[in-house]
Amino acid sequence: MFQKLCGTNYPVSIAFIIVNEFCERFSYYGMKALLTLYFKNYLHWDKDLSTAIYHAFSSLCYFTPVLGAIIADSWLGKFKTIIYLSIVYVIGHVIKSIGAIPSVGDNTVHIVLSMAGLVLIALGTGGIKPCVSAFGGDQFEDKHTEERRKFFSIFYMSINAGSVLSTLITPILRGDVKCFGNDCYALAFGVPAVLMMISLVVFIAGSGLYKKSPPEGNILLSVCGCIGFAVKNRWKRSKHDPKRDHWLNWAEEKYPKRLIEEIKMVLRVLVLYIPLPMFWALFDQQGSRWTLQATRMNLNILLNAFLILVFVPIFDMGVYPLIGLCKINFTPLKKMATGMIFAALAFVAATMVEIDVTVRQLFITPDFLYREVKCISSQMEYIIDLGLLDFGASYSVILKTNLQGIEVFKMEDVHANNVSIAWQVPQYALITAGEVMFSITGLEFSYSQAPANMKSVLQAGWLMTVAFGNVIVLIVAEGAELQQWAEFVLFAALLVAVCIIFSIIAYFYTYVNPKQLDNMFQDDSKEDNLKKETVQDLALIPVFRNTMM
Repeated sequence: MFQKLCGTNYPVSIAFIIVNEFCERFSYYGMKALLTLYFKNYLHWDKDLSTAIYHAFSSLCYFTPVLGAIIADSWLGKFKTIIYLSIVYVIGHVIKSIGAIPSVGDNTVHIVLSMAGLVLIALGTGGIKPCVSAFGGDQFEDKHTEERRKFFSIFYMSINAGSVLSTLITPILRGDVKCFGNDCYALAFGVPAVLMMISLVVFIAGSGLYKKSPPEGNILLSVCGCIGFAVKNRWKRSKHDPKRDHWLNWAEEKYPKRLIEEIKMVLRVLVLYIPLPMFWALFDQQGSRWTLQATRMNLNILLNAFLILVFVPIFDMGVYPLIGLCKINFTPLKKMATGMIFAALAFVAATMVEIDVTVRQLFITPDFLYREVKCISSQMEYIIDLGLLDFGASYSVILKTNLQGIEVFKMEDVHANNVSIAWQVPQYALITAGEVMFSITGLEFSYSQAPANMKSVLQAGWLMTVAFGNVIVLIVAEGAELQQWAEFVLFAALLVAVCIIFSIIAYFYTYVNPKQLDNMFQDDSKEDNLKKETVQDLALIPVFRNTMM
């Protein structure tokens, strides 16, 4: 019997998992919050390349969960997979921090070390992603479904609590602490590395309290083999053969019926996932396009994480119960569709802000143009042209006299804000509300609809929708060559279309309880056990006769 927290139905082990997730997310978001500015200001890449590499990294972080899920469900189990890949994660952070030290080589060395570190970080964070959430869900007994649902909300809050603190701390370390006269990216990346080490230690400390499910063998190989055999068998059969209820049933000659039903369950959910990358294509632009829209202290990312901490309890204890009192059947899939609509509205708001920025750039007010500035030096009076002194920026002006008069050197120490963060509050409020309904619900839905031996695999499938979303942004950012406001309009329109498609698919989805498989195949299990007992009895008969002789 596993220990429970203070007389509740929550296992003590989830406390270690929550703290582990908090530290790991602090590590990840603390590093990621600086990436776009690091690429642009330290590695001297332009805006489009910085955006492209940022989303390529984000995409890789959400493709690697498939690898982690395969290792966990087929080989090492979730517990060992989390430990081993966390070590890879720590090594990636250390290499990334070394690459940000100005005295370590030239710009080429910095790029190589930074990219190597990011690849290892992507492998580590992506590999443990599907395992940690599924491992947390495994700690609960089957009858405690409500506690498990609330665990996923708490789990998501821990993610954003880590994000809030890291987004506050790492930009301060970058800007206020100087390394060799420059912003200290090495220290700002080093602190997340330390937090990842703490995350690993905390997770190992709870080892004796965890409920650890052993790996089920190479389940992915069985799934691929079953699907391949079904397609091959159906192709070979004559058109006159009796039809079967489902194309996967053509694998019944070789594979167990239970495995076939489990694959059906997984495929039904994966079909639902097909339209979902568009949501993440919008959502993850908070760290790239929206960061460049208002760069002041990275407050935009902080705002999203803070709103999550506020909105999760509001939705769990206020909005959802109120909807229930109104006798509205607000199913998980309806929540996700509503979340997508909110995200589309957020990009409409972002478009309005971007249009305002574009208009302001086209019609620069004369108040910010300083064409004739009087300057008095050594009893001499000069009229100098300082040009545009933009709002929110800080400038240093050096005057140098020469034979022709005076020469002006103007340097922009702090870049002007494209737009005040206050104008972005509505779009962040909308997309965060969408995230609460979409992401947390999707996390719990993926766990609840998966067979016991495929929970990590289906969690990885959910996370891959994030990867494909970043690929979409990567393609548009590099290939479309649209103005920023037009790009926002395109994404919003695509998400509305995708939301309609998702709603149609969701309408035909039937919710399942994976535990029903035990009841469905209980008789088959009894028959298999009876066959085994009969074989064993028959094997004992010769021995009995020999002893009687």
